[in-house]
Amino acid sequence: MMRVGEIIEANTTGFVAGSYRLHETPAFGALVRAEGRDSCAAYALVYNIETTSREMSGRALVRGREGMYDGDIYLENPDLEAVLQTEFRALIVGYCDGPTIRQHLPAYPPPTHYSVHLCDGEEVRRFSERLQFCRTVLQAADVPHEELLAATLRQIAEYWPDPYTFLVDAARSLAVLLRDDHARLLAIVERIRP
Repeated sequence: MMRVGEIIEANTTGFVAGSYRLHETPAFGALVRAEGRDSCAAYALVYNIETTSREMSGRALVRGREGMYDGDIYLENPDLEAVLQTEFRALIVGYCDGPTIRQHLPAYPPPTHYSVHLCDGEEVRRFSERLQFCRTVLQAADVPHEELLAATLRQIAEYWPDPYTFLVDAARSLAVLLRDDHARLLAIVERIRP
């Protein structure tokens, strides 16, 4: 399992993690696991990625000029690694209680400064045997619901032996959840269609 960051803010519904390397984070929609106390880890979906100044009120400045753009800026200014930080926000959608995975919020948020890992294929499959987490995503505040759920389902499908069947089953589950909101259902289904 790959360690991808460290929690710098946490609450019962989500957390912010700082990446160890600039511009390197799990993808939007990726399933990550935040370590916790007493062998209880929180599962979460990455829903926002940003690179900002490490200074609380600071902001990155334009450094490009004629003939120097993109990657050349980082070569010319190696100090950027020290003044910028890449962070990602994740929505908690479950936790493990020993070997059991539960798809609802844990009693406590993961502790600050604990590690965040990108889930491997086996863990993604174990987590996605049930799709109860979809309700949590659809009801969460301040997340791009349809985009997040679609990105997550597409990524999860890659770890199943038959991705198409997984996505069809996921669409059926969503049809039950969104039976009174056809526009929203259609927005998600269009985004997961192979």
